[in-house]
Amino acid sequence: MQQIDWQDFMKVELRVGKIVQAEVFEQARKPAYILHVDFGEELGIKKSSAQITQLYQPENLLGKLVVAVVNFPKKQIGPIQSECLVTGFHNAEGHVALCVPDAEIPLGTKLL
Repeated sequence: MQQIDWQDFMKVELRVGKIVQAEVFEQARKPAYILHVDFGEELGIKKSSAQITQLYQPENLLGKLVVAVVNFPKKQIGPIQSECLVTGFHNAEGHVALCVPDAEIPLGTKLL
């Protein structure tokens, strides 16, 4: 495992956001959703493509708090530009489970 220093870690903007819209990403090569995540007044709403279809339905994602990297450059994924990376972990079956706060956190709060 490569070691990083504190300054490297501080460059990563991991922020709390709330999913306000989720839809099937019809044009994706692998099953995915387009998520619209609200990061509060400072950052606003950002889009992300997420391959989380095995464990989640779009209607169950609405209002869910997530942790996302918000300072990657935008990435073109088919017809959309992904503006953030919603984080998650692979479970034993290889399906992605979202990384979520276990309490209400103000939108846009940075992980420290």
